[in-house]
Amino acid sequence: MSLTQEQYDSIMHDYQVIRSRHENELRARRAEVYAKIPEYRTLDREIPDLGARTLRRMLAGDSSRSAQGAADPAEDLQQQILAVQQKKRALLTRSGFPADYLEPTWDCPLCHDTGYLRGEKCTCFKKRESAILSRESNLGTRILTENFEHLSYAYHTGEDLVSYRRAVEAAIAYADSFSRGCPSLYYYGTCGTGKSFLSTCIAQRLIERGFSVRYFSAAALFDRLAALSFGSLANREELRDFTADLYSCDLLILDDLGTELTNAFVTTSLFSIINERFLHDGPCIISSNLTLQDLQKRYSDRVFSRITNSYDLFKFSGPDIRILKRRELAARSH
Repeated sequence: MSLTQEQYDSIMHDYQVIRSRHENELRARRAEVYAKIPEYRTLDREIPDLGARTLRRMLAGDSSRSAQGAADPAEDLQQQILAVQQKKRALLTRSGFPADYLEPTWDCPLCHDTGYLRGEKCTCFKKRESAILSRESNLGTRILTENFEHLSYAYHTGEDLVSYRRAVEAAIAYADSFSRGCPSLYYYGTCGTGKSFLSTCIAQRLIERGFSVRYFSAAALFDRLAALSFGSLANREELRDFTADLYSCDLLILDDLGTELTNAFVTTSLFSIINERFLHDGPCIISSNLTLQDLQKRYSDRVFSRITNSYDLFKFSGPDIRILKRRELAARSH
């Protein structure tokens, strides 16, 4: 999915606005120079005249070197243009302008504000793309601190550390090789052991790579679906658009499954989401404090079967990292 056509068009429109701004600025600077240095305008007109004269010489057959070793018309034109350019720079600096005052300028000197460099997205385009995808991911500022660069093994030991390292290595490989159709992930285990953090790490890396990610806590997602399906906020068209986005985004992250108030609506909605994404090669990452046994008891056998048979399962264990961090912070403040 990545960017929608509307989002892509918006970025390209921004580039057009930037180019127009620089073109207007250049015209204003040129008018300023012409007013202060009339001779500069004459030199500006000289280069096209040189080109026209050279073309006439070449059409007349004067393309060989003279007996005195003079350059052919094309080489002679280059030398004359260089001499004119040197005169123009000298005029500018004598009048108090920078030598490059009338050179084109760009926000991005790599792609000249086109968004593309040698047929590939420029780094400036990727930054704009990431900003849009980040805003729409629902992750907010979390991806600034919850990413692989901030990942630490300091809070895991023994077998917990072995399992966590395995999950991290798998997550990095997953994020770096991600594509539609790759497997979904189910992170489960005790509270505060890094499940949500690792999910966000993957999201940040994918957004950086230009993939669309949608993050929801289970409680928020099902509350939203219920509000759009029933009651005063019910809106069939908005519900259709919302679910279409859930089904079509490159990666859907459902965090803290099991914290919501589970009922028949939630169970049905959950199966619809994971089944639709499965059928259309849309990967999910689901994290939960529920054991596999609790997962089966709480939801339908269809949900349990779909997750355990088509997701890669990773079990997290160890102390609650959030509690340990709060204790460290409290200790430092005293």
